[in-house]
Amino acid sequence: MKFEGNEYEEDSSPGGPSTFFASGGENWAYSSTGTFLYNSDANFLAMETSVPKVSGIYQTACLAPLSLKYYSLCLRQGSFTVKLHFAEMMYSDDHNFSSLGRRFFDVSIQGKVMLKDFDISAAAGGAGKPVTREFGNVSVTDRTLEIFLYWAGRGTTAVPMRGAYGPLISGISVTPNFNVSSGLSAGAIAGIVLASCAIFVSLLVILWMRGYLGGKDDENEEFRRLGTAYFSLKQIKTATNEFNIRNKIGEGGFGPVYKGVLPDGKIIAVKQLSSKSKQGNREFVNEIGMISALQHPNLVKLYGCCIEGKVLLLVYEYMENNSLAHALFAKEDQKLRLDWPTRRRICLGIAKGLA
Repeated sequence: MKFEGNEYEEDSSPGGPSTFFASGGENWAYSSTGTFLYNSDANFLAMETSVPKVSGIYQTACLAPLSLKYYSLCLRQGSFTVKLHFAEMMYSDDHNFSSLGRRFFDVSIQGKVMLKDFDISAAAGGAGKPVTREFGNVSVTDRTLEIFLYWAGRGTTAVPMRGAYGPLISGISVTPNFNVSSGLSAGAIAGIVLASCAIFVSLLVILWMRGYLGGKDDENEEFRRLGTAYFSLKQIKTATNEFNIRNKIGEGGFGPVYKGVLPDGKIIAVKQLSSKSKQGNREFVNEIGMISALQHPNLVKLYGCCIEGKVLLLVYEYMENNSLAHALFAKEDQKLRLDWPTRRRICLGIAKGLA
């Protein structure tokens, strides 16, 4: 709201016991404490009720049973003028029951008591009349200005209504006592640019040293730390004859599987991560770690792995009879002839492997 040449930011939060609020512009925050005596459901946002005479920012006010603490954030170091706006909106001065209410509270700024037993109606000359208090040389050294309003236990708590006492404030303005519109000098701008460039270059060097910019591959290092044998891509290509289609022995959810022969004559099965596979590097690492940690006659042996760039390969022992699914469900001329004692031994072997 524009008021008396200044633009005020609205604080329309309902408040409540132990409430903390940060403004949309992140320039203001406040905390409120306490629960109203005899009326725990009382409103923390005061509206013009008994005295509909006020206008502008005085039509609403923030109220709290014990304390209101406002923070003006991200200020420059220096001297500021703080102006507090008040108007008694909940008590009247028309000599009826609502005029019997009395409100007293204290105000501290930056930890120093500025107002003691402050009575809005008495200071303004009656209810429904605006009154301000201005403090012209408030020092800010840590970028935050604190304004603390708190009930000191005096005044009425049930007249004219329950839940109408405690500190009340309609608006706050904070104005610097120094010029904030001057621009930066050419030297300052040059210094900022040079410092920014130095920080940027330092950041690039750190990222490069940690392997994020073409240096060490942290994921590959993690793979190699698993303790399994490591094969080069050249070794795997030689063993599988450049992943020849004739050496392809299967296709799983992970990707294709190829038969290969190492220089020492050992036959291997190479499981290749497919670009279409949903299994990523994390699952790849988990599979290596899990299988390499388990050694059992009924579990396939993992000889090692290959990681070069985006190429991820697992090297297993070769199973001459392919997979159990192939043995059971392949075409009649391909599947194995398994009698029931053999099938029973297979089931027991699977159970032992799982156990």
